[in-house]
Amino acid sequence: MIPLDPSPNLIDQVYARILEAIIDRSLQPGQRIRQNELADRLGVSRQPVSHALHLLHRQGLVAESGRRGFEVTQLDPIRIRQLYEVRGAIDALAARLAAERAGTDAAGRARLDAALRAGGRINRKTPLAELIALDVDFHRAIYQLAGNPVIEQTIAPQWPHMRRSMATVLSELDYRESAWTEHADLAGHVLAGDARGAERAALAHAQAAGRMTEERLRATEVAA
Repeated sequence: MIPLDPSPNLIDQVYARILEAIIDRSLQPGQRIRQNELADRLGVSRQPVSHALHLLHRQGLVAESGRRGFEVTQLDPIRIRQLYEVRGAIDALAARLAAERAGTDAAGRARLDAALRAGGRINRKTPLAELIALDVDFHRAIYQLAGNPVIEQTIAPQWPHMRRSMATVLSELDYRESAWTEHADLAGHVLAGDARGAERAALAHAQAAGRMTEERLRATEVAA
């Protein structure tokens, strides 16, 4: 048998590092990415960096810039609004299904409760990357409690874009607290088995996040 090439795992690692840098704004929107410099910083050759950038390009997270170059794409307010319109529908479905199953899935309830308690410990000094991770963990707990794996499979390709949009609003100190107040309200309906209330709360939360993100991005465009 032909030995396996270990490079795909390295490509995945490089992809993950670049993605995190885009999300936490270590690589700013519009910033040119120099492959040689990035390879040196990561301690790898140019090849895995090139492969990772082409994966990010297919996802719309980087764009071609000049001869054989890339730059971080800008967040498009219209695209973000469209993304949250779809996410609102998915999250509402997930919350309703989760509430219907909450009484019979002890492990799922515990996972959601743990995610909610972890988010309740944030403060004004919590790093942005941790805020995003906690937010994602909370929503994934609801998706898993919903018991329909197609929900997670459908939303998974959009997580990189949603995590970028989360960074836009979670950088606002005031929204950090209000986001988790909304999470607590949503979780309360789910854990109480209130399917309609959970559905409404999930939709309202997604709509509020989408609206705030779009407004923030448009304000940034005007300022620029």
